[in-house]
Amino acid sequence: MKYSYKFANLLGTVYTKGNAIFLPNADTLCSPVGNHLTLFNLKENTSETLPVTTKYNISQIAFSPDCVLAIILDEEGNSYLVSLQSKSILHKFRFQKPVSCIKFSPDGTKFIVCMEKVVLMYHAPGRTREINPFKLIRSYHDVHDDVTNVDWSDNSLAFAMCSKDMMTRIHSISPGQYLKYMFGGHKDEVVACFFESQSFDLYTVGKEGALNVWECDVDFDFFGEDPDTAKERKSWSFKRLAKHYFNAEGDFNFVTNASYHKQTHILCTGFESGSFLIHELPGFNWIHSLNMADHPLSSVSFNSAGDWIALGCSTSGQLLVWEWRSESYVMKQHGHLNNMACLDYSPDGRFLVTGGEDGKVKVWNASSGFCFVTFTEHKSGVTGVVFTSNGNVVVSASLDGTVRAFDMHRYRNFRTFTSPNPVQFISLAVDGSGDIVCAGSKDNFGVFLWSMQTGKLLSILAGHEGPVVSLAFSSRESVLASGSWDGAVRLWNVLEGKGSRETLALNHDVLAVAFSADGATVAVSSLNTEITFWDASTGVQTGTIECKYDIACGRSELDRTSSKTKAEGKMFDAIAFSTDGSSLIAGGKFLNICIYSVEGCLLVKSFTVSQNFSLDATEQFLNRRKMTDFGPQALIDTDVAKVSLPGVMKGDMCSRAFKPEVRVSEVKFSPTGREWAAVTTEGILVYSLDGNSVFSPFEVDMDITPDQIREKSKLGQHGVAITMSLKLNEKDIIREVVENVPHCAIDVVSRHLKPLYVGKLLSYIAGEISGTRHLQFYVMWTRYLLLHHCSMLKSRWKKVLPVVNNLLKYLVVVKEDLGSICDRNGHQIEFIVSMSEHPNKRLRLAVQDSDDDSGIGNFSEEMA
Repeated sequence: MKYSYKFANLLGTVYTKGNAIFLPNADTLCSPVGNHLTLFNLKENTSETLPVTTKYNISQIAFSPDCVLAIILDEEGNSYLVSLQSKSILHKFRFQKPVSCIKFSPDGTKFIVCMEKVVLMYHAPGRTREINPFKLIRSYHDVHDDVTNVDWSDNSLAFAMCSKDMMTRIHSISPGQYLKYMFGGHKDEVVACFFESQSFDLYTVGKEGALNVWECDVDFDFFGEDPDTAKERKSWSFKRLAKHYFNAEGDFNFVTNASYHKQTHILCTGFESGSFLIHELPGFNWIHSLNMADHPLSSVSFNSAGDWIALGCSTSGQLLVWEWRSESYVMKQHGHLNNMACLDYSPDGRFLVTGGEDGKVKVWNASSGFCFVTFTEHKSGVTGVVFTSNGNVVVSASLDGTVRAFDMHRYRNFRTFTSPNPVQFISLAVDGSGDIVCAGSKDNFGVFLWSMQTGKLLSILAGHEGPVVSLAFSSRESVLASGSWDGAVRLWNVLEGKGSRETLALNHDVLAVAFSADGATVAVSSLNTEITFWDASTGVQTGTIECKYDIACGRSELDRTSSKTKAEGKMFDAIAFSTDGSSLIAGGKFLNICIYSVEGCLLVKSFTVSQNFSLDATEQFLNRRKMTDFGPQALIDTDVAKVSLPGVMKGDMCSRAFKPEVRVSEVKFSPTGREWAAVTTEGILVYSLDGNSVFSPFEVDMDITPDQIREKSKLGQHGVAITMSLKLNEKDIIREVVENVPHCAIDVVSRHLKPLYVGKLLSYIAGEISGTRHLQFYVMWTRYLLLHHCSMLKSRWKKVLPVVNNLLKYLVVVKEDLGSICDRNGHQIEFIVSMSEHPNKRLRLAVQDSDDDSGIGNFSEEMA
């Protein structure tokens, strides 16, 4: 149970590519992030990443109208039928070519797949009892170029498809009435086409910025008629009523995407310049326009109510939800433009801070997954971020030669630390008191020390002969450990200022240094794929972990050797201790993250970083299909991604294709001990123990059963019942027993509880207090447990510290939630109280009778 971490969420990246769409009849936005699928609940302000991954990056998503099934397609044509209820893959199917569009019919019986010049119609899975969920009905091959978009009519008896051949085609699928109509009217490829609500009238949007309005002469229920009675009507025709141009309101370049909400008759159009326009149809009345980014918009979609618009930009990784009626943001999230480099947890585990190569420092809510503040003061890549011990300050180091301190209350940069001569800082550490800030340089191989209070440079620690790549402070005393490429780790007593206290000599370059929670042990990762443990007080080596055979390297497309014989990248660049100091987590430029036992120096568990083949170095074996007569196919430019020259907006003939390589830049355990996070190429992977349904009893015997526990609780033996339920370790049983204890007996029961079970009961309360209705009841339990067992908790602080941090985390969350509710209702409560004391009895009766909004009006009439 201690190491049964499961994938919990993906942070730091909100959108990669594909269509970001809303769930039907829900205020939840579904965004493809690499080969993951993230759901943003905009009502509850939370995010969730489904435990479902595809083989390559996701390109298209489609949901059934009843919101039970989803079809996910990757960029290589692999499709996955996913159940949204069990959040598991039900079926896999491979199309021969990449799919450009997929859409369910409104009645949920069919779905259409567009695959280059071919349009395929399938029976929707789950409607009939079939062995193969994807049963092909019919294929259409009458298109001369790639199909760009499709749309269904409201009665699901006809669909329209537009393509790059500047034509739009409408097909009828009513039995016995397979009719077809084709028309043009555009000078460039048709980006999107939309049926009008309860009609066959059509709108087509061209890439050149033109909108055509087409009127159909056939009644909407024509295809529902009996074929025998409709024999005389073998054709239908369309007439263009109007043609409008988007560029009339300004220079918006080419249209990249469009979405239409049929009930509200609102059209939203995205452009190559990063702007979007909102019009009301069919009159083409301009409502609003806004610039979202400097890059083309790749996704535009409406929610079911039609008041929210989701806009995604794949180039900048930006995702926002715009409420067009109030002209305000519902959600505005922007990941790091380039790769993330570092992260750190806040002391209570509620927040995560990340630094990226784009020079931005972002703070994320670990529970909701949203970024709530971004600092952009750095002018170059951020190499280190650290929370101070009180959690009120974030310190960051950058290659621009500055170390900055940010206030987490006012969200401002209040300190900037610089060196006498320009240097590049590549490592960072802050002491336990938060008064001393240290940064290691890449140029002059020195360690710079500043005062947080004054901002002055205190000292420059010299002695290393290579770049100082890692710094760590001891929590027990002001001892600083610095690791360098010169093959040495130096321990400095910062307060004494007498040079290095101890030098730990290694035969290879040092890559990472970490202190244990008690400050007694130093862990060092070196270039020879070893992790060594040293006693911080004596400088004696206490243990060694040989990691050579634990590292699983992938084979890059340009590698000439196999992954087993590959030596490059087989090293741990990042290591971190757990809160209790019993475990060490390590990661690097390879496929897995390893957790080691410090006491036994053994590998406990290994986690695979990614199985996304859209990233480089994820394959284990050579794929001979990617080899040509001239060498690897990766040497030939493909449309994987484009890197343009600086300052060139379009028309860059020197753009090159590249494939990002999988790697881990930083790993950290949460102070609560319940989760850990890793900075990877795809984002921040968060693995947690919460939510696992693993049965893990504690000192259980044959006499401890649910019936025996309930019997003890009914007899009033609450202490015995709680002890037995904690041994059985079933959450429902513990809840039932604890909540049966009378509130007047909590003091006595908690006083006589054995010290062995205090930590387990506090751990249960920490997980329960955030969602329970009996808040005061559990707060009383917390108060008496801490009051009666304070001395015991101090003596066993190593094991109890993660539990206390976890409890503090949820207590602070509940406090903030209650505080916000009280702030919103404070004026209303004061008003009601003041009116209850009014001398006029008639007014008091009016206030008491006003239970809804209409009561306020009655009260106003009484005052008048």
